[in-house]
Amino acid sequence: MTESNGSVSPEQNEPTPDWEKRFRAPRVSLPDWAEDAPDRSLFVSNATGTYELYAWDRATDEQRQVTDRPNGTTDGVLSPDGAWIWWFDDKDGDEFGVWRRQPFAGGEDDLAAPGLDASYPAGLALARDGRTAVVGRSTDEDGTTIYVAREGEQPVEIYRHRESAGVGDLSHDGSLIALEHTEHGDAMHSALRVVRPDGTAVADLDDTRGGTQELGLEVLGFAPVDGDPRLLIGHQRRGRWEPLVWDVSTGEESDLALDLPGDVSAEWYPDGTGLLIAHSFEARSELFRYDLAVRELVRIPTPPGSVSGATARPDGSVEYLWSSAAEPSTVRSTTGRVVLDPPGLKSPGSVAVEDVWVEGPGGRIHALVQKPLGTTGPLPTVFDIHGGPTWHDSDAFAAGPAAWIDHGYAVVRVNYRGSTGYGRAWTDALKHRVGLIELEDIAAVREWAVSTGLADPARLILTGGSWGGYLTLLGLGTQPGAWTLGIAAVPVADYVTAYHDEMEALKAMDRTLLGGTPEEVPERFEASSPLTYVDQVKAPVYISAGVNDPRCPIRQIDNYVKRLEARGAVHEVYRYDAGHGSLVVDERIKQVTLELDFATRHLPPTHPGISARLGVPPLGEFEDKAP
Repeated sequence: MTESNGSVSPEQNEPTPDWEKRFRAPRVSLPDWAEDAPDRSLFVSNATGTYELYAWDRATDEQRQVTDRPNGTTDGVLSPDGAWIWWFDDKDGDEFGVWRRQPFAGGEDDLAAPGLDASYPAGLALARDGRTAVVGRSTDEDGTTIYVAREGEQPVEIYRHRESAGVGDLSHDGSLIALEHTEHGDAMHSALRVVRPDGTAVADLDDTRGGTQELGLEVLGFAPVDGDPRLLIGHQRRGRWEPLVWDVSTGEESDLALDLPGDVSAEWYPDGTGLLIAHSFEARSELFRYDLAVRELVRIPTPPGSVSGATARPDGSVEYLWSSAAEPSTVRSTTGRVVLDPPGLKSPGSVAVEDVWVEGPGGRIHALVQKPLGTTGPLPTVFDIHGGPTWHDSDAFAAGPAAWIDHGYAVVRVNYRGSTGYGRAWTDALKHRVGLIELEDIAAVREWAVSTGLADPARLILTGGSWGGYLTLLGLGTQPGAWTLGIAAVPVADYVTAYHDEMEALKAMDRTLLGGTPEEVPERFEASSPLTYVDQVKAPVYISAGVNDPRCPIRQIDNYVKRLEARGAVHEVYRYDAGHGSLVVDERIKQVTLELDFATRHLPPTHPGISARLGVPPLGEFEDKAP
């Protein structure tokens, strides 16, 4: 076993390789803007080498760094009047902390909601008066609690339940609060409740019907008009996510019934007359405007690829964050301009993605394939498995896969059962046989990749982070002959210990996925735990873990590693001082360097002809750079 210290570094004075430039190049998030002061915006950037919050005054074009912490900051909210920036202050990435606030123009930080102890966040909504906030909290002891916090007063509790819940939105005039909750015990499918600021109930909407129907709801936002009780929500009544408008005062529901495949989300235009529609289908997305008066849907032109965020501005224009697998992300506007263009190093592009559909045991599986230009198989191939599990890989720019491609690998990403964007039945299919179902789909795509000549069966890497790391370890144990090596970042490794150590909201999700606690359904936890199969693992294993991770805690990873050690299995472990991943660019580059190096040392050498076409040395020639 090797305990890696991250000592691998490039040779002095060598030019920065493209793969590293993609991580170092400054990037920005979609700017959030203040409802009543639209020239004031808040965004996230890695310009200093760590992801932090930035204030942007559009009137003067002045940008100011708001937060500066060793492990970075990404959770921030701008008050509707533009006067305050609220940001979440945790310790070393453990996600357990308090809200602080800072004046938009700069100044000292102070506690935003004095009287509320540290917790995991469970939503936040700020009122237009600048003095009132609705704060959601989650702790192991109390479950979910929600408070109304007014400046100069003690916070008042308005909601409490053992199951997970969260703040959805606050109405434009501050008279109504929308909550998402899972009191029925199904953490994958929320119900909705609207309450007054004193906690009294106004209306309920529950599509789960006592947990028997398994249909979820989500809050998308109140109408941006004083006295308007309309709440935009998402529902799954036709087997996918789509929006409707719910009049909270009358109970009337206005179903948009949009004729679009895939999942559909929405947000209000600032004047409340229309909706900005985001449509996600088969790993790509597009935008529309929906006029509520004439019920007309009009497409907003965007390039082919993925829109990962969009917002409508008061002038009617739309700003959106766009990228494709080949082109890095940019914040664009329907006016035709680039909204934010960070100075400094520009990220190199990568190669376009190819779509593959493979027949699997649960239906057609969508996979995204990239390979180095000018190469033919069989290639060393990385199966890069996404986390979530309710997430999906898309035609979007990603520095990690691009790094593998630069080093001569093909990359295959699989939207297994459990992924979003392919309908509710596909997302919900993994219950009870957790992990095993996803791996059936990955195995089907693996068979396709080998049989078509893309992938060399002797040089297959299974890798992923979070849930993808969990599937990596589970796959190495349940499919020991299928993979040459595994690289797991922040994984679930020992499901039972992970359950007992993780944050409360994830306990609720695990109870939903597996049908109970480890004490109630021990056979399911055992069947789905990588620890159960650790003695069957044949491939070399690399694991990286954040020592402060509340989602995939370190103790359960240590349990798995001890079992590898006990039988002398080939493995390496890298522990770093952060939580569920790192917001520090140098740390992320270090981790990718170690992963690439591990693959170099443990895969059979690349065929010399392939290496010559790539213009890189055969993999075996990097062995002198081992940590």
